[in-house]
Amino acid sequence: MEKIIFFALVIPIMVYVLYLGGMAIMNGFKSKEANRAEKEAEQFKDNENFTSQDNNLSDELTKLNDLRESGVLTQEEFDKAKNKLLNN
Repeated sequence: MEKIIFFALVIPIMVYVLYLGGMAIMNGFKSKEANRAEKEAEQFKDNENFTSQDNNLSDELTKLNDLRESGVLTQEEFDKAKNKLLNN
């Protein structure tokens, strides 16, 4: 009789402990997945910003080169403006 009472108490407690452990593990996986998705979105946004800045820089350099070729800017002015763009 004592064994029946012991197992009647221990088995539900063990099942509950295993259930809590499983839920904790699943919550950890969900959090990890959410963090990974958030990081990917942030990296995509940073990459998009970097690409747009890179395009802006190349556009500005192209404009400066066109001005130099057309004679509006001297070589010295072109070099100063180019260095200013590249250093910022």
